[in-house]
Amino acid sequence: MEHASQIAFGRMDQCGRLAGTHDKWDLLAALTHAAAEFELSHRTLGVLKALLTFLPERALSAEPDSAIVFPSNRKLMERLNGMPESTLRRHLATLTRLGVVSRKNSPNRKRYARRSGEDTALAFGFDLSPLARHAGQIFDAALAAKAQAEHLAVLRDRVAVLRQQLMDLADTAADLLEAARKLLRRKPCEAELTRMAAALQEEIASRKPEDPPRQTALPARQMSGSTGQNERHIQYSLKKDSDSEGPQAEAPCSDPVRTEAEDGTAEKTSDLSTVVRACPEVQSYYPGRLRSWQDADRIAEMLSPMIGIELPVLSDARAAMGRKDAATAVMCILEKLATIRSPGAYLRRLAQKARAGQFSTAPMLNALLQKGQRAEIVS
Repeated sequence: MEHASQIAFGRMDQCGRLAGTHDKWDLLAALTHAAAEFELSHRTLGVLKALLTFLPERALSAEPDSAIVFPSNRKLMERLNGMPESTLRRHLATLTRLGVVSRKNSPNRKRYARRSGEDTALAFGFDLSPLARHAGQIFDAALAAKAQAEHLAVLRDRVAVLRQQLMDLADTAADLLEAARKLLRRKPCEAELTRMAAALQEEIASRKPEDPPRQTALPARQMSGSTGQNERHIQYSLKKDSDSEGPQAEAPCSDPVRTEAEDGTAEKTSDLSTVVRACPEVQSYYPGRLRSWQDADRIAEMLSPMIGIELPVLSDARAAMGRKDAATAVMCILEKLATIRSPGAYLRRLAQKARAGQFSTAPMLNALLQKGQRAEIVS
């Protein structure tokens, strides 16, 4: 039986009509949202993005053979930061097998174009028009995936809240609490989350009203030293993060709020120009200028699955730290990608710190800005 993803890509849109033209980056973003539905990895999507960069126009036509690109493997490997050719061939084969792109082979299977004047008379390579032809299925799948991700995020939050409620009761049900903790560390399905929520609710309901809540003592606060010294210590202390191979600076939410310091470092609330200056790598993925935080938020959403951050994790970070800081964190993670073992786990850890009032984007940006200044001096 044919695979579901092949069936989805193997049909025209409703009534058998071609889908006209669509923005190629909107299509890529939608396909990224629906990547799991079509069994596309973020690296395969990265190869598709590289192919799209060889198409000069943003508008992608649904007309067959209207959007043929013909880069060599060497050129593609360069745009993919040196991806091995064997890996590139595997991802190209996946895109072709699923029908995301189609091949138009020359007699010798080389990719090239024949021109007549300034027009391309004949081209051999990868035809990107199937993306536009099947835009209906792609956008529908993206909407469904986004709705499902939001639903799962709500269920996760519900389980987390119920677990905390049970922890606030007597020191019992340790097995159930541990099972809930382990479940929240994974990527559970809807059924698992629903069962856990029901089990937690049942355990909470079984508690007698006279059971006193567990009393916890407030931690003693060290009062020695001036307030300014304490703030400086917290602001610039470095703490090893288990999800990163490099240190991650932390800062509390009570830091001074300024847009940009006179020495070029970023403070608690950084303007977009400071973020772009600290994180230039995002421009290699999205060359267009970031004009607003809405652009940054949209780009962070498109970028996250490509670098290994699941959209539910991004949604959780947005809820914990706000959309601006979440977008900033994603761009900082992209900048430090070579030193981060698990970007998704790293962002999840930052969200936990944000909920505890122990996170600021300022130290991350400061470190990147200082690194950039050192590179300029060396060069």
